[in-house]
Amino acid sequence: MSEGRVETLYAAVKARAAAFEIRPGERINEVALARELAASRTPLREALNRLVAERLIDFVPGQGFYCRALDVEGIGQLYELRRALEVLAIRLACERAGDDDLRNLAEEFGGDGENLRGKTVGELTARDEAFHLAIAELSRNDELVHQIRLMNERIRFIRWVDMGNRTRQTKGEHREMIDALSRRDADLAASVMDRHIIGRTDQIRDAVRQGYSNLFVDGPAALAGRLVDTD
Repeated sequence: MSEGRVETLYAAVKARAAAFEIRPGERINEVALARELAASRTPLREALNRLVAERLIDFVPGQGFYCRALDVEGIGQLYELRRALEVLAIRLACERAGDDDLRNLAEEFGGDGENLRGKTVGELTARDEAFHLAIAELSRNDELVHQIRLMNERIRFIRWVDMGNRTRQTKGEHREMIDALSRRDADLAASVMDRHIIGRTDQIRDAVRQGYSNLFVDGPAALAGRLVDTD
């Protein structure tokens, strides 16, 4: 079996699962999916099993693979975990990042608040993920980076919903984090990160409800492709 082929299938199905292109709770038709991706069942099954391990899809013995649920409790638990991971990451970044690293972070992300016009929700969410991963990488903890990367994939759809509603606030909080990091004020940096993520946690119920509406009315592509409101 070609490892490259499995990797290609894994990436293709993961993108669909993260975006809920397969609807929540829907059974995955392996035959139809294999046909659509021009793949044989064996490498596709291996790719699906990898996604089960990452909890992007579910497996029910005797029944098959299913898209994961989109529910308030499950998303709430993910945001609690995200909060713990990212607060730790920014504290470690304050301690371990080099001065040049912090200057580069500020140069790369410090001006984002002025660059909203003409951007889509998907583009800004990708930029938001890159910012948080950049902080995690400054923690010098590869396992922490890996877990935050997986977390991003599992909550990406809800972040699309959230980004459409809170873009300017998000960018303002990013600038606060950059300022606290530049001063190596770990307590302030952790406090801003904590507030940044709690603000999302408080709105999970509305975000899940809105996300379902987007899925069944317009579809995930329309949500990710929507231009952000710059007013």
